[in-house]
Amino acid sequence: MAPQPSPAPPLPRPLLIVGVGLTALLVAGVVAAGLLSRGGEEPPAADTGPVALVPVPAPKAESDECGALLGGLPAQLVSNGVPLPRRELAAPAPAGAVAWSDGLREPVVLRCGLDRPRDLTPTSQLRVISDVQWLEVSEGGSATWYVVDRPVYVALTVPADAGTGPLQDVSAAVRDRLAKGPVDTTG
Repeated sequence: MAPQPSPAPPLPRPLLIVGVGLTALLVAGVVAAGLLSRGGEEPPAADTGPVALVPVPAPKAESDECGALLGGLPAQLVSNGVPLPRRELAAPAPAGAVAWSDGLREPVVLRCGLDRPRDLTPTSQLRVISDVQWLEVSEGGSATWYVVDRPVYVALTVPADAGTGPLQDVSAAVRDRLAKGPVDTTG
């Protein structure tokens, strides 16, 4: 029978303590670096300045109907439980336009007095919210909802994550301020 090799002598206690200590320091350093790289960033600051909007054709933006609607819109909308206050528009502000935002998210924008939406056809799917007929047109990360059964066309552009609150609040204002009429799908 072959002789068995003798086990290696144990590491001296001080060397073992140093090895364990260095390992613990290394682990703590990696954890701290991970926390600092994620948690060290400041949250984005709220943009509280005026909201800049590009002008779009709105031939009836200064009509009595748009004036009545704009005067009856809420001072704030609620989007997924977050209040969005009405915001000042940057000059030159387009006529018939309003925006709401908390400065951290994309604004909800209403425009009144627009041309008839080209997507409105006899086969368009319309949705009725608070007795107002809307046409939804999705575009990337947002959707624009057009009021199509009132004397002026109104567009409400909402970010994809806005929820249904802004649409419901604006529907109530449209219902209460603008007379209902037929939907013109012929152009």
